[in-house]
Amino acid sequence: MRRRPSFKLIATLLPLIGIAVAGWAAVRPAPHHEAVFLTSYRWTHSAPWFGGFSALDLQGDGKTLTILGDRGTLAHAQISRDQSGDITDIAIADFTQLRRPNGRGVSGDFADSEGLAIAPDGSLYVSFELFTRVAHYERSDASATHLKRPAAFKNLPRNSGLEALAIDAEGTLYTLPEDSETPDGDIPVWSWDGTQWRDAFHIPNRGPFLPVSADFGPDGRFYVLERDFRFIGFRSRLRRWDVDADGLTQETTVFQSRLGHHQNLEGVSIWRDPAGRLRATMVSDDNFMSLLRTELVEYLLPDS
Repeated sequence: MRRRPSFKLIATLLPLIGIAVAGWAAVRPAPHHEAVFLTSYRWTHSAPWFGGFSALDLQGDGKTLTILGDRGTLAHAQISRDQSGDITDIAIADFTQLRRPNGRGVSGDFADSEGLAIAPDGSLYVSFELFTRVAHYERSDASATHLKRPAAFKNLPRNSGLEALAIDAEGTLYTLPEDSETPDGDIPVWSWDGTQWRDAFHIPNRGPFLPVSADFGPDGRFYVLERDFRFIGFRSRLRRWDVDADGLTQETTVFQSRLGHHQNLEGVSIWRDPAGRLRATMVSDDNFMSLLRTELVEYLLPDS
C-alpha cells in the first residue's frame, strides 16, 4: 500500500500548532481544477473467484463496498479506514454468482459482467459485454430480468460491448460501449426510459483512451473512466461533464495518469467523504494474472 507521506505529516503537525484536526479534515483540499492522489491499497484474497474486478460502488461514508467481477461474481465488503481516510483493510461480507432469468448461474460468454449501477431502491443493474445486454436484479442473489435489447446492442463488436453503466439521481440508467464509434468518431451513450433504450448523447473521442467505467457523482456530473494500454503498462484518464437537456457540456479532464503509474483501472465510484470532499475510488482488473494486481486507488477531486 502506498500513501502520500505529506498527508500523514500534516495530520501529525497540525495539533501541535494549535489547529484542530477532525478526522479526515486533515487531508489538504484539492487545488482548483486539479485532482490529488490520495492512496493505493493492494487487495489480496485466497478465494478462487477473487479478481477480475470491473466495477464498484461505494455508499455512505466510503466504507460500504459492492464490487463486480468480470466472470459474473458480485461481492459486498466493508472498508476500514484510518483517521486521514486511507484504506487499511477490506473485509468481504458475502459473494454470489449472478443468475440468468432461469435461476442458473451465468457462465461462459454469458458471464462477462462489466458495468454496475445501484438504483435508489437498492436493486442492481449489470451490463454484460460479450452477449451484450443489461440485466436487472431485485437482489444480488435474485434471478435476472433482461432489459429489452435494441439492434444497436446486438450489432456491437465482440469484446467491445457494454463496458460501463451509470445511474443518475432520478434513477435514469445510462450505458456505453468500450470501443464503438458513431459516424462522427464519438462514443454513443444510451439511456433507459423504463421501456426502451434511446440515444442520449455522445462522448467526444479524444486520443487513444477507451471508456471502461462511468458514474454520476453526488455533484450531478457524469464521469467516465478511460484506459489506454501500451505494451509496458496502462494509462488512465477521468473526464466529467455537466448533463442538461441539450446533452453534455463543460467537459473537463479531471486527471490523466502517466504510463505505468497505476494498474489496469477499470471501475470507478464517485462519492463525498465525511469532510465533504469529492473522491474517486477506482479498482484495477488483474485479469486473474499474477503479473497484475488488484488495487483500490483514490483521488481527491476538485468541485469546480
